[in-house]
Amino acid sequence: MTTTFIFTIVSLTLLGFALALILYFVAQKFKVEEDPRIDDVEALLPGANCGGCGFAGCRAFAEGCVKASNLDSLFCPVGGNDTMKSVASYLGLAVAEKAPQVAVIRCNGNCDNRPKTNHYDGYSSCAVMASLYAGDTACSFGCLGQGDCVTVCNFDAIKMDVKTGLPEVDQDKCTACGACVSACPKSIIELRNKGPKNRRIFVSCVNKDKGGVAKKACSVACIGCKKCQKVCPFDAITVENNLAYIDFNKCKLCRKCVTECPTQAIWEVNFPVRVPQKNQVEN
Repeated sequence: MTTTFIFTIVSLTLLGFALALILYFVAQKFKVEEDPRIDDVEALLPGANCGGCGFAGCRAFAEGCVKASNLDSLFCPVGGNDTMKSVASYLGLAVAEKAPQVAVIRCNGNCDNRPKTNHYDGYSSCAVMASLYAGDTACSFGCLGQGDCVTVCNFDAIKMDVKTGLPEVDQDKCTACGACVSACPKSIIELRNKGPKNRRIFVSCVNKDKGGVAKKACSVACIGCKKCQKVCPFDAITVENNLAYIDFNKCKLCRKCVTECPTQAIWEVNFPVRVPQKNQVEN
């Protein structure tokens, strides 16, 4: 009995040792040498692992930078230009500076502008709500108000306004990682250049219905009248599918389109308050 027990222990020990040797040699034969620079580049990154760069995380982005011949198509939105300059300097590459961006909400359909036609009583999720039906208002394009964008934001840059039922972006906290853009099933969130002095102009509407239908569903909807397009001196505005869009790369922030819009669908952000003209004051 004792001899059998000892023999069993010795056999299992030798078998384990043999398998360990086999695994060691297999690992050595098929191991992949990793560039040590990946660790150094990863250390230069903010470590947010937000995916805004298009990679699974900061380490995957660092590996992409090390393997790339240039950094033209690579950018860390959280670290911004300073981080990319550090990465480029370490790798001995050049990098072009990119304009900082911020998320904007292209919907102004608050409770007053876009009345509810029914009550949603399901799971609190925009994705779930969008999969069930068009929404609880007559506008099937606007914000659903369930806050999926808030949930996915790792930087506390978005909150839901209780009064309007719409999300609000804190431009000082927003890193333009794009998580909220991907999370929105209605595609009402867009990344746009912050602009000089953080000033920007955009159409706060994504409704593609014809003018009368859109206006009936929301009082501040874009009606595709093309007045903004006609008044723009920089060819920055296009109107397709009954919806105006402002190209922020062409827009010179003249604000002519803002005053021309009959439904106030075009927003101007961080501009000084307009001074009323003399005849307007007298009236």
